[in-house]
Order: sequence, then C-alpha cells, then structure tokens
Amino acid sequence: MRPLPGIATVAAGLLVPGIVALRLDREPGRPVARTVLTCGLAGCVHPVITFWNTGQSFDAAMAIVTDPAAIGVAWSAAAAGWLLTQLAPLAVRAVLEATALARSTRLRAARSRIAESWGLDPAPKD
Repeated sequence: MRPLPGIATVAAGLLVPGIVALRLDREPGRPVARTVLTCGLAGCVHPVITFWNTGQSFDAAMAIVTDPAAIGVAWSAAAAGWLLTQLAPLAVRAVLEATALARSTRLRAARSRIAESWGLDPAPKD
C-alpha cells in the first residue's frame, strides 16, 4: 500500500490557504506565505497523525479532508497566521512610537533641568 496519493490529498486539502498565500504573496522572501503555511502546518499535525494511524488509505485521506473539524482547525490556524502578519507590524510600530515618545519626553525634561541648573535660557517648546 502506497500512502503517497493519500498524504498528498490530505496536504492539498488542509493547506489550501497556504497554497493560495504562496500564489498571491509577491514580497521578497514571501513572509505572509511562510507564516500562513507554518501556522497551517501546525493545524495539520493531528489530521496527519490520524491519517497515519488509520491505515494511510485514500479513503482515510478523503474522510479527513471532508471532515469539517479537521478543515476548520487547519484553515483557522492558517487564518491566524495571516492575521499575525497583518497585526504584528501595527503592534511593533505602536510600541516603537510609544517608546520614542517616552524617551523624547525624558530627554526634554533632562535638558530643562540642565539648562536650569546652569542658568541658561530654557529650551524652546516644541
């Protein structure tokens, strides 16, 4: 018994979002596709284990691919990967902007303290 058609069917069915992301992602290194595929693969672990434990037949592969729970988990994991690629840059930008604003405020306060202790004119307000 050769499991190749069965595992190919399971992989093709469960990794559809990753395949679509590979096709659509034109950025160098394909960061969105890599993240979607990685998260999608994580969602495929249990169905693949089930496939290997149920005899690796084409019927078992079709049963897994047509199972709404298996498809739901794998595609939801891929969707979570896509969402991560969309939200992570926004979160990093917000953190960096907040850090820069806090540092700027601390530096302005230090400049004012130094100017006051040395008897210099206060710095202009920005």
